[in-house]
Amino acid sequence: MNWPYELQIGWRYTRAGRGGRRNRFISFISGVSMLGIALGVAALIIVLSVMNGFQKEVRDRMLSVIAHVELSSYSGEALPDWSALAQQARRNPAVVGAAPFVASQVLVARGEDMRGAIVRGIDPAREPELTPLAKQLAGEGLLARLQPGQWNIILGLELARQLGVQVGDSISVVAPSGQVTPAGVLPRIKSFRLVGVFHAGHYEYDSGLALVHVDDAAALFRTGGPTGVQLKLADVHEARRVGDELARQLGPDIRVRDWTRTNANWYDAVQVEKRMMGIILTLIVAVAAFNLVSTLVMTVTDKQADIAILRTLGASPRSVMGIFMMQGATAGVIGTAAGVGLGLLVAYNLDVIVPAIERLLNTQFLPASMYLISHMPSDPQAADIVPITITSLVLAFVATLYPSWRASRVQPAQALRYE
Repeated sequence: MNWPYELQIGWRYTRAGRGGRRNRFISFISGVSMLGIALGVAALIIVLSVMNGFQKEVRDRMLSVIAHVELSSYSGEALPDWSALAQQARRNPAVVGAAPFVASQVLVARGEDMRGAIVRGIDPAREPELTPLAKQLAGEGLLARLQPGQWNIILGLELARQLGVQVGDSISVVAPSGQVTPAGVLPRIKSFRLVGVFHAGHYEYDSGLALVHVDDAAALFRTGGPTGVQLKLADVHEARRVGDELARQLGPDIRVRDWTRTNANWYDAVQVEKRMMGIILTLIVAVAAFNLVSTLVMTVTDKQADIAILRTLGASPRSVMGIFMMQGATAGVIGTAAGVGLGLLVAYNLDVIVPAIERLLNTQFLPASMYLISHMPSDPQAADIVPITITSLVLAFVATLYPSWRASRVQPAQALRYE
């Protein structure tokens, strides 16, 4: 090989397992350090992949019901010309769909049973362009049953169960603002006929959302027309950026809210949790990486005679430092590469590994009756894996600096005095 001799000697020290009990012990400690780095990197990749999977599952179920961006007036009143507003928003290349809506909180009652809910008035012809749930309901023919003036309603599956209603039953919807009479304020109550139920897979919407025709909602809440416009974007991850662009484009009279802001508590909690978990697991990688310090210190102590001979043959302190940096860096690269490979192998095969463990232990980690999903999702992302790899390599490199510097300071005369 035509490698520099620093690399050749450093590689030889890395794989030296013979030559006495002390060499075997140093080799064992070096192997443990590499194993620790590999397990730490693998654990970090697997955990972040699972968190990405959970985030993606919940986000997809959420966005199957709600739009990516909502435009409305700050007063909550009807928009003067919602179609012109929609056309203006569609000029942004990121916007691929628009539809009007009316939404308000109500009480839904059946006999003595009463539940709070959100009534959303939608346009059955335009809504399938925006959400997968509306597209599914349109395919099943349910949205076609929402005709203006017929006062039909579609409820979430859990909300229908709580009220004990079935398709064809009548339910009462109590609007929040009442009607002023000489006897006082009387609540506005309207009877609707249940024409269908939907199952979004997200408890918040299955238990608290009702769909009606936009004209019926406008008549019930006396808005005089749609109070907002829902938008669909080509890329859901660009919602915050596009929302800011639309806010500047549409002016101060229009309120722009993207899905990350309407669900800010959930979105921010997920981001903070993922960041903190990454920091905690990175500390595990750091501990494993700095185990290389003890390995290299023992190697330097054991190889002082070799260092002295190299120095007498003309090796510079910089070359000696390079030898031991090569040894530590090799251990870090091997450990990191093994960890990335193991982490990706497990992350991409969790759908096989987890069921096998469940069968072996005769248990279920995610009961469908308690959680939104019944399987362990995984979504490895390069945005996580690349920083993990770089961080592990940097920590391993930093761990080699002090022992390598100590090796470069060895004095040949003192090292060979007792040899």
